[in-house]
Amino acid sequence: MKIIGTGSCLPERIVTNQDLAEIMDTSDEWISTRTGIRKRHIATEETTTSMSVVAAKRALEDAGVKPEELDLIIAATVSSDQIIPMLSAQVQAEIGADNAVAFDINAACSGFLFDMAIADAYMKAGGSKKALLIGAETLSKLMDWNDRSSCVLFGDGAGAVVVSDEEDCVLGMVQGAKGKDGMVLSCVNRNTSNPFSGKEPAPLSYVHMEGQAVYKFAVKTVPAAINEALEQAGVAADEVSYYILHQANLRIIESVAKRLDQPMEKFPTNIQDCGNISAASVPILLDKVCKDGMIKARDKIVLAGFGAGLTWGACVLSW
Repeated sequence: MKIIGTGSCLPERIVTNQDLAEIMDTSDEWISTRTGIRKRHIATEETTTSMSVVAAKRALEDAGVKPEELDLIIAATVSSDQIIPMLSAQVQAEIGADNAVAFDINAACSGFLFDMAIADAYMKAGGSKKALLIGAETLSKLMDWNDRSSCVLFGDGAGAVVVSDEEDCVLGMVQGAKGKDGMVLSCVNRNTSNPFSGKEPAPLSYVHMEGQAVYKFAVKTVPAAINEALEQAGVAADEVSYYILHQANLRIIESVAKRLDQPMEKFPTNIQDCGNISAASVPILLDKVCKDGMIKARDKIVLAGFGAGLTWGACVLSW
């Protein structure tokens, strides 16, 4: 599998820390010193589907691939516009990719890495030649905007890549899950309320996060996963040009860099401008790095995601 095109889409509305300070008890200093975040894009007219379609079209254009050439579409999201039809099917319809199998996955902030692993398996098994992989979120609709500890962290957006079976550029791939600790980052769905349960519908839930527990999980698990993927690939950490990590917290990224004994210059970030966009985080940053001309042919790249589940994934690529 080889990445041959990237694309992304962010909502037009930018919300700064100061904007948030005007509607809740917080400040730019409080948010930025703890997370590195200074602003985020928040959807007002955009939807998870509309942003995914724009990102998909941009990735296809970048790859020089027509929609009808796609045989697989995988969308990673926790915030689709509808339960059914799923996001991937809506994107398929909007872009005219009538020949593609389409399905969604939910691995939260690790979702795009799971997209990659599934597509790689499809291609190694001969089940796909060209695929569209999407990570997209409208997290603003899942936030309790009265909870300053969580709502200030997240943003909205979509990222996409087109992959082809023309070359095997995946050198190492690892994934994992630790469900017994999963409730430290949660959002409850509808309860079982029907004529036979005797229960009334519960109020809609919002994202709940135990920040310290998630932080401890990330700073320990992410470098371990990256090292495992590097060992699998036979690549030394020093050989990697860029580590493109899920943008959850700048302090986490700095800690991972330190544990890998790598300079922060190898860890591009956009968390300052975008916040945490869950499954969309890695593909949006990857698109930025590509559009900025930072990656050269045959560079070794690491992608890594981590989040609710608890889940994680890491991938070593030869560009």
